[in-house]
Amino acid sequence: MEQLELIFPDGAKKEFPKGSTTEDVAASISPGLKKKAIAGKINGQLIDLKRPIPESGEVAIITPESDEALEVLRHSTAHLMAQAVRRLFKNVKLGVGPVIEDGFYYDIDSEESITQEDLPKIEKEMKKIVSENLEIHRLEVSREEAKVKFGEDEYKQELLEAIPEGEQVTIYEQGEFFDLCRGIHVPSTNKIKAFKLQNLAGAYWRGNSDNKMLQRIYGTAFFKQADLDEHLELLRQAKERDHRKLGRELELFMFSEEAPGMPFFLPNGQTIRTELENFSRNLYTKAGYQEVRTPLMMNQRLWEQSGHWDHYHENMYFSDVDDKRFALKPMNCPGHMLIYKNAQHSYRDLPIRMAEFGQVHRHELSGSLNGMLRVRTFTQDDAHIFVAPNQIEDELKQVFGLVDQIYSTFGFDYSVELSTRPEDSMGADELWEQAEQSLENVLKDLNVDYILNEGDGAFYGPKIDFHIKDALKRSHQCATIQLDFQMPEKFDLTYVNEQGEKDRPIVIHRAVFGSIDRFIAILIEHFGGAFPTWLAPVQVQVIPVSPEAHLEYAQEVKSLFEGMGVRVQLDERNEKIGYKIREAQMKKTPYMLVLGDKEVADGTVNVRKYGEQDQQVVDKDAFLAQVVEEISTHRL
Repeated sequence: MEQLELIFPDGAKKEFPKGSTTEDVAASISPGLKKKAIAGKINGQLIDLKRPIPESGEVAIITPESDEALEVLRHSTAHLMAQAVRRLFKNVKLGVGPVIEDGFYYDIDSEESITQEDLPKIEKEMKKIVSENLEIHRLEVSREEAKVKFGEDEYKQELLEAIPEGEQVTIYEQGEFFDLCRGIHVPSTNKIKAFKLQNLAGAYWRGNSDNKMLQRIYGTAFFKQADLDEHLELLRQAKERDHRKLGRELELFMFSEEAPGMPFFLPNGQTIRTELENFSRNLYTKAGYQEVRTPLMMNQRLWEQSGHWDHYHENMYFSDVDDKRFALKPMNCPGHMLIYKNAQHSYRDLPIRMAEFGQVHRHELSGSLNGMLRVRTFTQDDAHIFVAPNQIEDELKQVFGLVDQIYSTFGFDYSVELSTRPEDSMGADELWEQAEQSLENVLKDLNVDYILNEGDGAFYGPKIDFHIKDALKRSHQCATIQLDFQMPEKFDLTYVNEQGEKDRPIVIHRAVFGSIDRFIAILIEHFGGAFPTWLAPVQVQVIPVSPEAHLEYAQEVKSLFEGMGVRVQLDERNEKIGYKIREAQMKKTPYMLVLGDKEVADGTVNVRKYGEQDQQVVDKDAFLAQVVEEISTHRL
């Protein structure tokens, strides 16, 4: 009998009869592995557990602990949900049901409208199907057979037409239910244990507003109920921490129809923004950066010269001035090139580190706007470093250290991604290879684990992106380091080298916050609005028990703290003390100082720290020293 030679992850080799499945392979190892297995992988490609292994090669058994397992489970749960909907509602036609981040959805065309109140009923039917333990079968069919099977279902017929000629058409069946699908799926419905349907939305068929509006049901699934419960709790916390909600409650920022997608910073929000800028500005100065500022609007020809016109003009805003076309800047880079070119430079001047808190404008579709996470104008903590070739890697390492220092201040863990040359890039192959190699060398020298993201670099150079993880375990791409050999060519930038000859500098683009506006939104949600003392708009709230009896001492305390640069607020209102304390708690003020007869007599303050139940009576000068030290060290 013809044999397959399979290589296991530990390097061991074993032969199996042709026609064996990955379930057979799992069973040959142990009954326990066979029971846990949900799919297989052959030469890097996922296959269904019961599908015959098509060729010899590297084999792996996919269990719930495997990286790909959740995607397989959620894909199968989408089918489970669709089957339950078909059982419960009349004349149901199905659109598409893909896996998405943290879950899945299915677009549904039903004669009966499905409401949020129907979701528990659908979940109940899904559990019933799970208990039926239906086997899930993969069928390979011809295009003609599939057309017959799906009959009058115009959605599946349209999807069939979109399948490229020569590609195998596959259908998955479980009980009476079948669907056009590439797979991969768990072997039977009883493998699907922990799931939750979350919400409904409208969605045009295939995302085209000319098509019919379908109902989209969102859900998620996990292998363990504990994991599902944890995920749902994180979602609940995310709703409570939503920066749009907290932005209103804490009076940080606002939006207006007069400027869609463009945030207005209120005094409290501007305080946070100023603190962030001053914090990073201090680090930049120590690292040898010089701060500049460039115009918001510049001639269209500049953007044509820089290459942004060819790659970005659809996202830019334009205006005609004196019969010439100008554009609001979407990026700060070209302005910094002009500043560099304004003077002659020697190799002794390099590296030149040029920083700007530069406001940029980018046209985003209205449907993509999302509070301060996605806006049409924002400020970048941008910098461009002009270096000689032999300075590239040392300078990249210094930037890496700056990013690490800033992120550690906020308690952020981060991961790193190296993005290489995209299809719409400009410049010579050898320059791209040199740039990519330099970035890779730095990551290896620093022993940094990274993910390779091929083809996702900027059009002018490869880049390193930093993804921070917030308190709710969500990932946000913020900092970026980009190595650019192209713009110095575009702008004919030069410096005089050691031989007295003109040479071309290389530019390192870098940002740490990325968008300051977006970074503030991330911080709001990361801290749940309870900012560390150094960032809080009001750092100390002074609350006299009785405005008549204790106001003079309260004013003395306020002046003392203000004199040391602490942002302090005095509540002089003639309200009950409990009401004033609760209001300060609602504003998430780091410290409340409650002052009564004893505090006045002893020169002390009754300290209540946000988020803690205990109260502490301490000397006012000692507490002031503690707060000043906490602020100056940027303590979390």
